[in-house]
Amino acid sequence: MVDDLITALSHFKALVVIARNSSFTYKRRAVDVKQVGRELGVRYVLEGSVRKAENRIRITGQLLDTVTGGHLWANRIEGGLGDLFGLQDQVTESVVAAIAPALEKAEIERIKRKPTESLDSYAVYLRGMSKLYQFGSRRSNEEALRLFYRAIELDPDFACAYARAASCFARLKADDWIVVTPNDVAEVVRLARKAIELGRDDASALAASGWALGFVVHDLGAAADLMERALVLNSNLAEAWRFSGWVKTWLGEPEAAIERFARAMRLDPLDPRMGGLRSGIAHAHFFAGRYEAAAGWATMALQDNPNFQPALRIAAASNAMAGNMQPARQLLARLRELNPTRALSNLKGGLGPYQKTEDVARYEEGLRQTGLLESK
Repeated sequence: MVDDLITALSHFKALVVIARNSSFTYKRRAVDVKQVGRELGVRYVLEGSVRKAENRIRITGQLLDTVTGGHLWANRIEGGLGDLFGLQDQVTESVVAAIAPALEKAEIERIKRKPTESLDSYAVYLRGMSKLYQFGSRRSNEEALRLFYRAIELDPDFACAYARAASCFARLKADDWIVVTPNDVAEVVRLARKAIELGRDDASALAASGWALGFVVHDLGAAADLMERALVLNSNLAEAWRFSGWVKTWLGEPEAAIERFARAMRLDPLDPRMGGLRSGIAHAHFFAGRYEAAAGWATMALQDNPNFQPALRIAAASNAMAGNMQPARQLLARLRELNPTRALSNLKGGLGPYQKTEDVARYEEGLRQTGLLESK
């Protein structure tokens, strides 16, 4: 069990994970977590226990801060001994999927409390991630982009900083904050290629680069390839499953997209980008012709972020195609408030790179039924 966890956690390139031999020196010893931190030079410790009763087994785990001694995460998993290997896989997936985002959030909070003049490249990168997670704010996204560029200046070989900078352009486009220019496309290509070159074995860098290349550059072949490479490197990376879901949607594979979005939700059920995941599932159901289901998922996405324009668009189109015209028109009115210039003639600039022309036509038809004008 411990071997599996160490191996899986080691796939997250941002983590330095102590090897089995050193970790096992503390086995069956009552030690202070702060002492472990000092002796191993680590900030966080994952500890746990296994208990057995007849044919049942209970596994508990908790993540501790070695400086404060505080709990960051705790959980327990129970199962039968009939499929011990299956139970081990379940435990590994659950623990790793919970720990990776918990550690990132803890590090972001720690860095935010440090004086800015003392920061190195990784600390600046974490500050950028903090800004990137402030969804619905163009200013925060632009500040994240500035911080990622600064991280690159401090460390020109930092693959994830390039990838996140590229993804900032995708975020600006997704929220209809910019109209992508040829210069923007060229910069995304430059950033993504550098991230791929430097991060060939970094699943996060590959996944973020793939999303940017797919959404901004419309290179779906490269995007799909990078997603698969990322998932081979780290099958527990929820973000890779989420980005891959969008790529599958753009490729016209809605059922595969739903499966990937669902996997991302299972791996990281507290993801601050949950609204985007729900919007993704709504899009996939829409293109599969399940308009009521699409409208329901879009409504849940809007509960997370009422101003998320992709979710508003798909909610309006889904309700219209399902014959629910009153909510469809109300959603269109909200869209017009946020983007008064939006019309069918300029809709494609804000949509994803859908490979099937019939998917775009269906999207346009749904919005046409809501009353969206052909041009402004």
